[in-house]
Amino acid sequence: MRILHTSDWHIGKKIYGEDRLDEHARFLDWLLETIINRDVDVLLVSGDVFDSSMPPARATDLYYQFLFNLYGKTRTHAVIIAGNHDSAVRLAAPGQFLKMARMHVVGDIRDSVKDCVIHLDVNGQTADFAAVPYLNESDILPHIPLEAEIERSLRYREAMKRIYDECLSAMDADIKVFMGHYFIQGGTSGDSERLVQIGGIAPVRTDDLPGGVDYIALGHLHGSQRIKGDSCPVMYPGSPLPLSFKEAEYDKKVLLVDLCTDVACNIEEVTVPLFRELVRVEGNLNDLEYEANFGDWKDKYIEVKVLLDGPAVGAGDKVRQAFAQNGGKVLVVESVLPRASGEILSTEDIKTRTPVEMFQDFYRYKFGESGSDTELDELLTTFNELLDIGKEQEV
Repeated sequence: MRILHTSDWHIGKKIYGEDRLDEHARFLDWLLETIINRDVDVLLVSGDVFDSSMPPARATDLYYQFLFNLYGKTRTHAVIIAGNHDSAVRLAAPGQFLKMARMHVVGDIRDSVKDCVIHLDVNGQTADFAAVPYLNESDILPHIPLEAEIERSLRYREAMKRIYDECLSAMDADIKVFMGHYFIQGGTSGDSERLVQIGGIAPVRTDDLPGGVDYIALGHLHGSQRIKGDSCPVMYPGSPLPLSFKEAEYDKKVLLVDLCTDVACNIEEVTVPLFRELVRVEGNLNDLEYEANFGDWKDKYIEVKVLLDGPAVGAGDKVRQAFAQNGGKVLVVESVLPRASGEILSTEDIKTRTPVEMFQDFYRYKFGESGSDTELDELLTTFNELLDIGKEQEV
C-alpha cells in the first residue's frame, strides 16, 4: 500500500501581508499530479489544512476543489485531521458527505475515541488509521485548580497514551498507522510554528506511543524530519511551502511511504517545487542597489537588511524601488544601525537578549561616553521595578 504523507498546508497564510493563494493553488495541482503519477493509494494530511479557523473563501474553495479533483481523477482515499490552526468543527462539518467520496475527516473526538479509527480496504490489503486530531489540554484534561505545570504536562501525556491505546485496541488490519498533530520530544521546530506545548514542555514523547504499528504520521513541525525511536518510523513531512524567509533556506518535502505486511517500510522524500522564491539580502545602500540592478528578481519576495552608518530618511523606499524596477517585491526592510561600540544591533539581538541588556545597550547607544554609570544604575533600578509591575499585572 502506497501512502503520501503531507501536513501543514496553511492555506490562506500570508507573509508580511502578501497573499499566497496562487502558490497554494499550484502546490495542490502538483500534489494531485504526483498522486496520479506515483499511484498513491492513501493521502494522509496531518493537520493545519488552513492557516486560521476562519479562512478566506478562496482558501476553502481551493481545498474543496482539490478534494473534488482527487475524487474524480483518482481512486485515492484521503484521511485528514484538524491541526491547531484549523477549526475542528468547520473542517469536519461536511464529513458525512466526504465519506461517500473516499475522504475521511476527523476534527475532534466526540462520542468515542474509537471513532477516530478509519478502516480502509485497498488493493487486497486492509489498513487502519488512528486519525487523532490536535487536542488542546482543555479537550482531554479535567481542570485541577492550582495544578503545577509539570503535573499538567504528565497528565496530558497519560491522556494521549490512553487515546492511542484505545485506538490500537480497535485496530486489527494488516497495516496500522497512527496520525497526530503536536510537537513530539526530539523534534526540531522552526520560527513559524505556533506553540502547542503544555506547561512549556513537549506534550508527547515517542515512548508514550504504544508499539505494534507500522508508521506514525505527524504534523505541526514545518521542517521534514524523522524522530529517533526504537519502534516504527515517526515522521514529520513539514509544510509544503516555506512559511517564513528562514524556512526558504531548505527544501520542502512530502513523503511517499510504501507499507506491506511482509516488507520493511520504505520512505521516499519527494521535494516540492518552489512556486515563488523567498530571498534574503543584506548590505549597505550601494551594495543593495548594485545587487538589485544586476540580479534576477522576477516574481521574488525579498527580505532586506540594510546596513546604515546612521539614520537615513527614505532608505527603505530607495531599496523597494530598486528591486521593483527589476521585477522583485520587497516585503520588509530592516534598517540596522551601528552601536556606539561599533557592533551591529539587529532584530536577532532583540529576540535573544534580555530586556535589561537591551535597555543598557540603548543607554550606551544614546549617550556613548558621556553617559554616567551612576545614572545608568539608577535608571536600571527603575526599569526593573517597572518590569516587576508588568509581571504582576500579567498574573
